[in-house]
Amino acid sequence: MHHTQFINTLLKEGRITVDGGSFKGKRITFHDPCYLGRGNAEYEAPREVLLKLDAALVEMKRSRATGLCCGAGGAQMFKEAEPGKKEVNVERTEEAIDTGATIVAAGCPFCNTMLNDGVKHFNKEGTVVVKDVAELIAEAGDL
Repeated sequence: MHHTQFINTLLKEGRITVDGGSFKGKRITFHDPCYLGRGNAEYEAPREVLLKLDAALVEMKRSRATGLCCGAGGAQMFKEAEPGKKEVNVERTEEAIDTGATIVAAGCPFCNTMLNDGVKHFNKEGTVVVKDVAELIAEAGDL
């Protein structure tokens, strides 16, 4: 069971609650981790969790089954960039930034690293943050 599925279950059972807190009304986009989404066909649990934050959930142009990998699954975080127009994580981060979201949510530590590097590439550290879904719930929750 993925941690976003577990958190979703806890929320549905009322074992944890959230009130949105500082996330209420913010624009959040969710990056689908490859193994959770395309690998295990789980797209809704993380989104259901994020909706509990009373935020505006905005989708990237490539999401769910057509989501773009952050690059970590192809070992891009462990080696130098390959020849091409741009690095995968930069392209994915660009899609996230284009949504107008101030928060990019992910459900994988590798994705978090790759997307954070992308945010740094665009010099957006002060305006866009990357956080795991669990971090967002912990910050907004009554745990």
